Amino acid sequence: MDIKQTYKISRLDWQGDPCLPPAYKWSGLRCGSENSTMRITYLDLSSSSLEGEVSSAFVNLTKMESLNLSNNKLRGSVPEFLAQLPKLKVLDLSGNKFKGQIPHTLMEKSKNGALKLSLDENPDLCLSDACENNNKRVVLPIVASTASIVALLIILSVLLIICRIKKRRQKGAKLKEEQSMKSKNRTFTYSQIANITSNFTMVIGEGGFGKVYLGTLTNGTHVAVKVLSSSSKQGYREFQAEAQLLMIVHHKNLVSLVGYCDEDDNKALVYEYMANGNLRQHFSDGNKNILSWIERLQIVVDAAHGLEYLHTGCRPPIVHRDLKTSNILLTENIQAKLADFGLSRAFSTEFASHISTSLAGTPGYLDPEFHSLGIINKKSDVYSFGIVLLELVCGQPVITRGEERNHIIEWINPLIERGDIQRIIDPRLQACYPIVTAIGVLQGVPEKVSKVSWK
Repeated sequence: MDIKQTYKISRLDWQGDPCLPPAYKWSGLRCGSENSTMRITYLDLSSSSLEGEVSSAFVNLTKMESLNLSNNKLRGSVPEFLAQLPKLKVLDLSGNKFKGQIPHTLMEKSKNGALKLSLDENPDLCLSDACENNNKRVVLPIVASTASIVALLIILSVLLIICRIKKRRQKGAKLKEEQSMKSKNRTFTYSQIANITSNFTMVIGEGGFGKVYLGTLTNGTHVAVKVLSSSSKQGYREFQAEAQLLMIVHHKNLVSLVGYCDEDDNKALVYEYMANGNLRQHFSDGNKNILSWIERLQIVVDAAHGLEYLHTGCRPPIVHRDLKTSNILLTENIQAKLADFGLSRAFSTEFASHISTSLAGTPGYLDPEFHSLGIINKKSDVYSFGIVLLELVCGQPVITRGEERNHIIEWINPLIERGDIQRIIDPRLQACYPIVTAIGVLQGVPEKVSKVSWK
């Protein structure tokens, strides 16, 4: 796709055919079928750091109905060829740096209702009848006469009134947004939390913050309630970090926050309930529910989408710092969602690193670079994701259970050297997997791992 190359778009799932297979179509677009051929009908590249002029490659998307290029750094003039897209009904170019005249054909389509056109926050754009040939803004001539001075004062007064009205509307919109945020994240009292959990009867998990209880809302919906223990200061910091993050971050592959309790010393987070527990539980010795190869691949894709959103979809980017199988939760339909954001950190830029002297993450999943340099960045999460991928393929824990307690990489490498791939793959799969795919996964295994990264 020329657009991907022109703007150097590096989304994780933008590989292969944009539309096929449907389960793996590219993010930010939708496709429709015509004469058994899939064509892109919707494309959202808003806030994607696009720079330069609008690529002529867009004219090839003849079945496009909606195109969103808002909030980027696109320059130059608004191209006439966008009006040639026969199916286009929605075009959002707001929040860029376009200049000059708006094409007459686009304006006509907008006026007759054939096109919903958004061009806000492009200060150098002007209507065709308001632009001069040199593309400069129209300058009002000031005539030294009493009538002109009076007229100018009237204009300034009107502008002042408009500015005040606009500020009031913006203030009202901001207040409405804050109220909307509060309504989306419901506040619970401690007595309601006790009632939801039947006085904290069923424990379904536990961490450094405290215990997680199964709860039921008044409408019958099951939820998971994470209650902060008063015994850990670190738990309180993690609680605050997770609550603040989940208030503003929303994605289908991140666990959803239903509400929270912040009543004196009683604090709790209420999440959507994940019926199939966490990924680690599915590899325990006592679990009889074996994940198929297809299910494991889908879990990998889901987790990758969630991680990609944290790294590239958030501004500023967010590093999870504690990615592991127990922090990947599964819905009733085996959809994977990342959880436990208590150690997450936001960075000021996409490529920034954080130097830390304190332990961050879980032994076995830690990037060796953290121990040698104390650096935490997106690559730290990618390393942890690779370890999770190995666990999915091998069905082995990250640290072996024997006396030697070897890391999974130390267990795999001798088998790879001998070419004994079959022994590496989880025997519970019973050879129901494409060997080429499995070999592709194992080719990325490093030759050695730092002992200090897990001991």
